[in-house]
Order: sequence, then C-alpha cells, then structure tokens
Amino acid sequence: MPKSIFLSKRSLLPQEECLLIEPKRSNLFIGVPKEDFKIEKRICITPEAVQTLSAYGHKVLIEKGAGEASSFSDLEYSKAGAEITNDTKKVFSCSIVVKVVPPTLGEINLMSPNSVLWSTIQLKTVDKTYFKALTTRKITALGFEFIQDKQGNFTATNLLSEIAGIASIQIASELMTTTNKGKGLLFGNITGVPPTEVVILGAGIVAEYAAKTALGMGANVKVFDNSIQKLKRLQNNLQFPISTSTIQEKLLLKALMRCDVAIGAIRGRNRAPIVVSQTMVENMKTDSVIVDVAIDNGGCFETSTLTSHENPIVRKFNVIHYGVPNITSRYCKTASMALSNMITPFLLDFADLGNLDQSIFTDNILKSGIYSYKGLITNKTVAEWFQLDYKDIHLFAF
Repeated sequence: MPKSIFLSKRSLLPQEECLLIEPKRSNLFIGVPKEDFKIEKRICITPEAVQTLSAYGHKVLIEKGAGEASSFSDLEYSKAGAEITNDTKKVFSCSIVVKVVPPTLGEINLMSPNSVLWSTIQLKTVDKTYFKALTTRKITALGFEFIQDKQGNFTATNLLSEIAGIASIQIASELMTTTNKGKGLLFGNITGVPPTEVVILGAGIVAEYAAKTALGMGANVKVFDNSIQKLKRLQNNLQFPISTSTIQEKLLLKALMRCDVAIGAIRGRNRAPIVVSQTMVENMKTDSVIVDVAIDNGGCFETSTLTSHENPIVRKFNVIHYGVPNITSRYCKTASMALSNMITPFLLDFADLGNLDQSIFTDNILKSGIYSYKGLITNKTVAEWFQLDYKDIHLFAF
C-alpha cells in the first residue's frame, strides 16, 4: 500500500484528542419589552450592558421608550448597539425575553413556544393561570429571586437588598408624617425628645442597610433573627450598638408593642416565613408603620397585603401597612443599574453554555433560578403554593 494512502486512512482513525467536545457558544437574541410604568419603572438592561452584549455578538431588541422611566433614552440604546422597535409582539417573540415584573397572560401569549423568560416572579402578584400559560407555551422561566450560589446565598437579590434596606427606612419616615396621616414623628434624635423605636425582623443585607440608615437618622434599633451568627455579623458591621434577640414570641410582642416602625426583612429559602401574627399587629401602637420588604416572597407579617406604588398603603388594626413588592422601583435608575450589573454576566454565562439544555445538564447557579422548564414546574415551593405538579429539575440531567 502506498505510504500516502496509508497516511490518509490513518488520519481518519479516531484520535484521543477528539474525544473532548466543548459546547458551542451561542449568540443570543434578547428582547427587552417596555414595563407598565404605573407599577414598574425599572429596566433590566442599561445602554452600557447593551454595548457589552453587542461586543460579544449578541443582538438586543428594545421596545421604544422602555428605558424612559429610568432616564435612559432610545438614542443611548441605539448608540450602544440595540435595535429599537415599536412592535411589542416582535420584542416578545425573541428567543430570550428579559423584563423586571412577570409578564401578563397576554404578554405570555405573544412569546414564542420554547422561548426563555428572565424576570422576577413576585409570588404574590401571580396566580395559577400564570403557570398554566407558561405550560401551554412550553416556556422556560428563570426567577431572579431564586438564583442561589453554592453557599446558599441568593446572589441576584443581594444586589438589590442594599437599596431595599435603605429605602424601607426612608419610606417609613415618609409614612410617619402627618401628610400620610401618620404620627408626625421625625426619625432624628432631637434633644429632649425620645428617639423613634424601630424593630427589624431579619439580620441579612436588607436588615443591615435598614439598621445603618435608621441609626444614622438617630433611631433606636432592635433586630430579631434566629441565627446567632447573622446577629453577631450584623453587630460587628454596624458602627453603633443595637439590641439583638432571637425570635421569641414574648420578646417580639413586647418590642412590637413599643415600636413606631417595624421592618420585615426575613427571607426563607423560597417563601418568606410569617413570624408576626395578626394578634401581634393588633397590639401595636396606633399609626405605627409596617414596611414588609419580604412581600415579594409572601411577606413575614400575617396581616401584610400586596399594594402598589399608586396605592402603597392599607390600614389594618390602626396600623399603616406598606406592601409594595417592587420597592426598589421607587429609585428606578439606581435599581436598574444594579439589575443590569447582575443580569449581564448571567446572560454571558448562559451563552457560553451553548443552549438551554446545557444549562441544566451542567453544574451552574443558573439552574437554581429555573422554576419552569419547558412548561414543567421545577421549583418545589412554587408547585406546593399553587398546587401544581412538581418535576425535579435535576432528574432532567440523566
């Protein structure tokens, strides 16, 4: 056999180095629809993020005016590389739709079958029909609130928690004014006047920034959490001493009866635990204020009610309740930049994985955020809450 023929046949034989097949990186087609500004003013992707995504070869389609409420113009997005369109249906037909609040049923029907939705989920804002619509369209949905790293930290929400913590105290301060039919109290520790009493439930990031803000304004702060480690970390991170305690019904009731402001900042693994009963709220002072930052995940006050930016408060048992789920939307430009900083690396990682299936077959934190995989509910808490069939996402990997 001629040597040339032998070599050509030999080159066709399987080689060891060919056994490793790396996933092919995909180019994304991302649609960013305009939110209903009455309830949501944030946007998930800033012009700077568009420029980064475009540099990696991804296409971004933005609905005209989507960034106006956050002070980002269409011109800025266009210069960054985005395509601007008036066609809402075209935006929702993209293979990936990125928005802040969950889409309405009408918006879900505009989405292409087997597409991917990236958004918050805000459990108290949706019902069973929302998940049935996802199932019908076989849509894979990822909730930012559910994304956890390998240490169990809620990576995505931590970035917004700092804003939410500061905002909760500023909002409470506004609600205590007589303009809002509050007590007319000032947070500041004025000479000869007793300081405002603040109770904070939780010792995480929201609680830390709420405590820092309240202390800076001159209030007395008491923090309750069942984690001694978190309470110790909080005390070490604050410049001023605070009172801390584990959550014991008698002690918590006593603190709530004396406080002027109560901040709910406890997160569960998925659904926030209810730690303040209706009876406790009934014993709070008249015109005291509750700001339940955990309302996005169900709330940690039994009496919490979902409200909106247009009608942010309700009164129950003579106590002012603030239960707006997207609290950081009040500070929409700051929050939009934080959201964009969080989401952009995730989108790039998603593209590097190659495709949707690869994102669940490999060990990555994006998998923890998926609550609907091609219409199948893969988050146990969501399934139990809405009485839906549950499928363990890890079983799809085998």
